Amino acid sequence: MHEDEIAIQQATQSTGADTNLQSIADCIEDELLIIDRGYHIRFVNSAMQRRLPQSYVPVGKRCYKVFEGRDNPCNSPIWECPLTKVLQNGSPATIVHPDHPAGAGGASSRYIKITMYPLRDSHGDINAFVELRRDVSAERELERQILRRHHHLYALSRISGAVSGLRDLDTILDVSLGAVLEIFDSTVGGVLLFDEANQRLRYRAYRGLPAKHVERMQMGPGEGVAGRVAQTGEPIIVEDISKDPRAAYPDLASTEGLKGFASIPLKAKEKVVGVMNIAIHSPGQFGTYDLYLLNSIGYQVGTAVEQARLYQRLERADKRHQTLLQHALTAQEEERRRIARELHDETSQAITSLTLNLQATIATAEMKGVVDAELMDRIKKTQSLAVHAGNEIVRIMKELRPTLLDELGLATAINRYAKDSLEPRGINISMEFRGMDERLPSDLELMLFRVAQGAIGNILEHSKAKNASITLECNARECVLHIEDDGKGFAVSKITKVDRSGRGAGLFTMKERVNLIGGACSVKSQPGKGTKVVVEVPLVGNTLDAEDNRADS
Repeated sequence: MHEDEIAIQQATQSTGADTNLQSIADCIEDELLIIDRGYHIRFVNSAMQRRLPQSYVPVGKRCYKVFEGRDNPCNSPIWECPLTKVLQNGSPATIVHPDHPAGAGGASSRYIKITMYPLRDSHGDINAFVELRRDVSAERELERQILRRHHHLYALSRISGAVSGLRDLDTILDVSLGAVLEIFDSTVGGVLLFDEANQRLRYRAYRGLPAKHVERMQMGPGEGVAGRVAQTGEPIIVEDISKDPRAAYPDLASTEGLKGFASIPLKAKEKVVGVMNIAIHSPGQFGTYDLYLLNSIGYQVGTAVEQARLYQRLERADKRHQTLLQHALTAQEEERRRIARELHDETSQAITSLTLNLQATIATAEMKGVVDAELMDRIKKTQSLAVHAGNEIVRIMKELRPTLLDELGLATAINRYAKDSLEPRGINISMEFRGMDERLPSDLELMLFRVAQGAIGNILEHSKAKNASITLECNARECVLHIEDDGKGFAVSKITKVDRSGRGAGLFTMKERVNLIGGACSVKSQPGKGTKVVVEVPLVGNTLDAEDNRADS
């Protein structure tokens, strides 16, 4: 209780209707009156008197008649008079309710806070009440605006959170439109985006609109309300779209009973990428603050639309890159196979014939007793070079297209290649293969072999390792390949691109090969701590191609 209110109560209890009461009560800015248990007004201060018609005398009249124009005490459903509560509890009671002056019609924008205090006689019984009335319309409006802004900020936060984590354009538009409709308690709206092919606005997302109308609804810049918004980049609010001459489809507005209408541009870096329309069934419901809110939403959604389109372009570019890479690797394998076949059919056979001819020449010369030692030495050296060249051709053919991979499978091919490559260089190799009883799809076998080939090549060329290990394990779901060495290692984070010298090409090629079939390739290494390559490829969805898996494929 305020000090001035306590003073009134004390003065009333001590002096009754003393004239000092009037002087004290007139000092209070709030409206004050005293009523008895029968609702009769016994006293009013000057603030209260100023609210009443000039020369009107309220004393002796019932309060609900004077202030509410009622014939009975105030009660529900309008509001409950606090007098009853004060009588029941013996303590002050407060209510806030709209002010409805007698004879006034319609809704009231004025809110009154009423606080009622009990007055007691010498026996302690309540025989009267002090009622203070204060206009709290400004505070109530401030509370309403704060709540409204809080609601709007929450909606903006929801939209921001939703669109920032999304990449799919249709999902972004649907989430954004739903949030905006919720803000304005509407069920009708839509988002139109520019069709880049013909520069026409078309609906991409909508709610509460007939599908048959949406399919035919499109407009160019300057056509209809949405077209003007797209052209100018400025929002438009219409009090009643069914009567507005700018409406592109007035028949739809009339049929659906649409009145209030707001159209906002969706902008990304000041470029209009689309328009959002919101419609409600009551006229004049969009205000100035709503315009600011919608503009903010327009920028958010417009930016999200542009980002989604960029993601779509990136995804298309990535798919093209994957397709081109697949073609490149396929062409590479085909070329490897062709070269290996030509080396086998022509070069290898020619060198074999040369080796045999030289061997025969040496044998013939020895039989005939040729004594030119220098000539015989040159022939033998030539024959030895031919044998070496033949062996190199065989080695190159195995690297280009290992026959063991086609004939005996992945485990045998990796085993043989690792031993033939590492053991002659003094590198101890241990290998373990599990779950390899059945053949894998040919493209998967080839990919895993090429990855193993690349990793073994890196061990030979860069690692200076003494020991290496290879583990390949397959089950019904996936194959996991581990290749590890105890070499000098390297800083993986520094290999961010392929140098002109070719450094890094093997690492990136391995990862690209694995990514093409939906697998994952990780390389872990530190200077002085060796290197570990782990490849995980799924088997679900990979089917064995019987034709390509034949030994003669």
